[in-house]
Amino acid sequence: MVDIFSKEKRSSIMASIRSTDTKPEKKIRSLLHRSGYRFSLHRRDLPGTPDIVLPRWKTAIQVRGCFWHQHPNCRLASLPKTRKKFWKEKLAGNVLRDKKNDRLLKRKGWNLIVVRECGTDSKGRLDLTLRNIVNRISRASQ
Repeated sequence: MVDIFSKEKRSSIMASIRSTDTKPEKKIRSLLHRSGYRFSLHRRDLPGTPDIVLPRWKTAIQVRGCFWHQHPNCRLASLPKTRKKFWKEKLAGNVLRDKKNDRLLKRKGWNLIVVRECGTDSKGRLDLTLRNIVNRISRASQ
């Protein structure tokens, strides 16, 4: 199927997709900050450039979009109907890169917490996600 947008328009649309400071990431940062946690953002010296880094607890948090990182069995992770081969390869590459970076981060002794976009899409889910994060951070400090 042919793209309905011109090459320039499609490029503009794709360029507008954020990789940092996404809404789910900002929600998590806000909740952590209100809970008294202090952190740094997007540390390039760590594998995968984690979204949120809590150095005091040697914990890194990756906030991953369900579509871009193919969250298994998630309603937000469906493949586009056009250019299926391209998208399958592209998204599979993202998943492989995630696994590699996660492994490297853990080898360096970091505690990794992965938060999925769908875990931030309602107040109830966001509260549960925050409780899970706080529990993991407290376990990491023991």
